[in-house]
Amino acid sequence: MDTFEAYLIEGSPEAVRSGFTQLAQAQLDPGEVLVRLQYASVNYKDALAATGKGRIIRRFPCVGGIDAAGVVESSDSPRFRKGDAVVVHSHGFGVSHHGGYAGWARVPADWVNHVPPGLTPLDAATIGVAGYTAALAVDLMLLNGIVPSRGPVLVNGATGGVASVAIDLLAQLGFEVVAVTGKPEQADYLQALGAASVIAASGLQTGSRPLESAQWQAAVDSLGGEPLAGIIRTTQKDGVIASIGNAAGIAFSSTVMPFILRGVRLIGVNSDNDVPTREHLWKRLATDLRPRHLERIRQVQPFAALPRVIDDVVAGRIRGRNVIAVGAAD
Repeated sequence: MDTFEAYLIEGSPEAVRSGFTQLAQAQLDPGEVLVRLQYASVNYKDALAATGKGRIIRRFPCVGGIDAAGVVESSDSPRFRKGDAVVVHSHGFGVSHHGGYAGWARVPADWVNHVPPGLTPLDAATIGVAGYTAALAVDLMLLNGIVPSRGPVLVNGATGGVASVAIDLLAQLGFEVVAVTGKPEQADYLQALGAASVIAASGLQTGSRPLESAQWQAAVDSLGGEPLAGIIRTTQKDGVIASIGNAAGIAFSSTVMPFILRGVRLIGVNSDNDVPTREHLWKRLATDLRPRHLERIRQVQPFAALPRVIDDVVAGRIRGRNVIAVGAAD
């Protein structure tokens, strides 16, 4: 095939336009690995990029999609060979380098991981950068001493992609997970993933004093802003908070009191990792951290549905992971 379908983001930061077009392989960006793509997911970051509601894209034009899975067609890297099932995500993929909303991608080898035994390309795309980030958060929290016997773990923005996978992972490790959501009608979904209880975001009591009653041994925060400030004030002694997002804002107000009197640890989670870290986490995602509920978490949509799914993500009408079938699966 001389050309293939791609969803291209064009214009400028002030005037973004997005739509389907035809590209040729010669128009792909440089990289050691050429991948025939099968699936890509729709993340909140993708939706902001495609609509211009967030200044995400660093180069115009750019094929959107910050994660994807498929099969290697050719490789100049000794780590990959033709026919390998792989997953691509993070770094500049879909931001400053043509991404996953296309039939093909050519990318640097350090952005690519083998799909581990026990996972399919569809599973890998369902996990994607969101599930990888959740696994990274859990991995870091475990390294900082959280254990099931010390009390509940809070997960806010609970119906989102990262949070849905985080609930699944934490519950299977034996933690009591408290899911906080602005969509209380999704309580059955969250409990099916393993949440022990579900709290409406409007009902979460966090107070405004420098320190409030200690409630959580740990938290996975995808909101930032004042919700994060409230979590900091209500975290137990030596508690751990993984910061993974900013849906409620990039700024929050706190004092040093939770950190110096309770030893609260606020950990930043960034998915642009080196090769050993990526390999470590993808192996865990196929073994002891393999999500148990991928079929429940994902919704698979045809490529033509991508603009509608993007609108639904921006409007907050989705839950879990929306996966786009960008190419034919083997």
